[in-house]
Amino acid sequence: HRNCDVSPPPSTIIGHTKTLAKITFNPSVVEQTKIARNGILGDFIIRYDVSRELSVGDVQILNGYFVHYFAPTDLPPLPKNVVFVLDSSASMVGTKLKQTKEALFTILQDLRPEDHFNIIGFSNRIKVWQQDRLVPVTPNNIRDAKKYIHNMSPTGGTNINEALQTGAKLLNDYIAQNDIDARSVSLIIFLTDGRPTVGETQSSKILTNTKDAIRDKFCLFTIGIGNDVDHKLLERMALENCGMTRLFQEDEDAASHLKGFYDEIGTPLLSDIRVDYPEDDVEQVTQNFFPNYFNGSEIIIAGKLINRTSDKLHVEVTASNSKKYILLKTDVAIDLPSRNDIRGVPGLEDGKGDNNYIERAWSYLTIKELLNSRLKSDDSQEKDSLMEKAKSMALAYNFVTPFTVLKMKEAGLHSEAPQEEFIRPSTDGIGEKLQSLQGHRAPPEHDKQRIKISKTSADGDPHFVIDFPSSKFSVCFNIDGEPGDILRLVSDHKESGVTVNGQLIGAPAPPNGHKKHRTYFSTITILSNKPERSYLEITPKRVILDDGERLVLSCGRSAVVRSRSLEVSISAYSNVTVTIRDSISFVILIHHYKKPAPYQRNHLGFYISSSKGLSSDSHGLLGSHQEAGQNQSEVLKANPTNTLKVKGRLVPVVWKQRRIYNGQQEVSCWFAKNNADKLIDGSYKDYLASHPFDTGTSFGMINSL
Repeated sequence: HRNCDVSPPPSTIIGHTKTLAKITFNPSVVEQTKIARNGILGDFIIRYDVSRELSVGDVQILNGYFVHYFAPTDLPPLPKNVVFVLDSSASMVGTKLKQTKEALFTILQDLRPEDHFNIIGFSNRIKVWQQDRLVPVTPNNIRDAKKYIHNMSPTGGTNINEALQTGAKLLNDYIAQNDIDARSVSLIIFLTDGRPTVGETQSSKILTNTKDAIRDKFCLFTIGIGNDVDHKLLERMALENCGMTRLFQEDEDAASHLKGFYDEIGTPLLSDIRVDYPEDDVEQVTQNFFPNYFNGSEIIIAGKLINRTSDKLHVEVTASNSKKYILLKTDVAIDLPSRNDIRGVPGLEDGKGDNNYIERAWSYLTIKELLNSRLKSDDSQEKDSLMEKAKSMALAYNFVTPFTVLKMKEAGLHSEAPQEEFIRPSTDGIGEKLQSLQGHRAPPEHDKQRIKISKTSADGDPHFVIDFPSSKFSVCFNIDGEPGDILRLVSDHKESGVTVNGQLIGAPAPPNGHKKHRTYFSTITILSNKPERSYLEITPKRVILDDGERLVLSCGRSAVVRSRSLEVSISAYSNVTVTIRDSISFVILIHHYKKPAPYQRNHLGFYISSSKGLSSDSHGLLGSHQEAGQNQSEVLKANPTNTLKVKGRLVPVVWKQRRIYNGQQEVSCWFAKNNADKLIDGSYKDYLASHPFDTGTSFGMINSL
């Protein structure tokens, strides 16, 4: 809809299911005259948004074709290093420069405190605001930058080549010489209204020089204002340097268009995104590597399925920056009729039966890529062959390109042979070039390993087990806490820097039981403060990882996230493995009931897989499980008053069988009654934390048996 009107124009039909929308605009002659006196001339713009978490995204499959949409939100923005290169030649006089300044004032205001920036004005001379550096975003720097832009006056010719050389050198030197945040995204935003008139004026030379100066170190985004720009040059410069281009008319709305374009690239969320499908299952896949992903944009990939008999397609998305490595993977069911069945939905029936909208999306993206490849090519034979491919595909799928003619059926007329400016599949957002991911680190094959778990655990209605392998026995006990209690499970904050707390949730007891209510773990919090502070909050639904940036992951999607000292691996709907500094490992089991009874709650089980890195002073209810030597732990002879000797105290115990690991395994243990009375130091109330992130230490547990 135009100008954000609330209602769509007449004769617009919108049909949609949960995963699909189809919009048809089909005005009659009468409706057309209502909209405009001499027919409609304008853009039909559809604005929409998608709601998704950090996941593999949405994959739709129909009749042997697939299209994959990846648009996660909820990610912390990456810092930017940005150089604005602005045309201040004489032709910018009047509205164009006024609008550029207006847009830039707003854009500067939107820079984040962790960003760095600089401004270059160019005409026949190049004027750099801050020599040889990028400056941090501070109120003073923003104020001075606005003053600098305000004082720009239009004069002289247009030296595009030198302006870009200066900008590229500035940014490259800054990246090389400074200890910049390695997660940051670097970019040049270049704006001009004209063609090169000073210095190097040959387009092909400017392109080569620009590419040589940038050397794939960052992306170039180009903006053209007005009718005099060399849009071919701007488009190709952006395409060859992983950026995007926009052309704006000189009208009253240019400032908001400029701001709109900046908003598209102003919030980088991920870098080096690569999407993979098994080679034997797919072919003719469109671009699958993207240097950057910006908030509010969407990555779209399409392809053909080779293996039509398979019932699923495996999808993996990897993204990395130097601080985190993320791997998301899933299996997508092929041709689930319920998901993509559009029959019977108003506005979605096609009547033709064979109109595969997913195949159309694939052909559209493929035509765009052929046109982009042609634009980048200097070989005339290659250009012709790419044009022929794009043309035949466009004719087969009814798309208008620079090489196809639109035939008007009713009037029997041909439109004029299109000029180069003819509407064509837009190249916006396709500028990122395919690159091989050199040095791309493959994640460990977690799914293939059987997870190793020790018996030391807290699960169910909290049943605690502590294993002493060298003594060949385990000790177990229950804690009947209150809903809302937060229990310290592992407390080693001073030494290894690791703390684990578990929060209880209540449920009514099953009928005929001896208890009033049951309690389960609803949240497990893991804190680690070495080498840097990070915490994890795990519930049956999601995992929140915060190490200065917040990342939210669904427990229903398999994923691996790795940072310097921490690795989190989620196996969908099954478990979460947390490894700290390769020497401490915990496994959290996810207990999900499809149809829970009133006394069942979705809950978590906590298991210690490796305690190598915990210190001998580790405390908490699962405390220090440094193995007690045989001489320290004497189990008294089996008799009706079985007792264990703990720190000089005699603890009455009974021999018991316990089910653990989702009830799939039995463990035999000495069971201490009455909330582990006499077994633990003090009472269980001494093991209550005041909040989930409480790292204060309290009594130890079974330090020596």
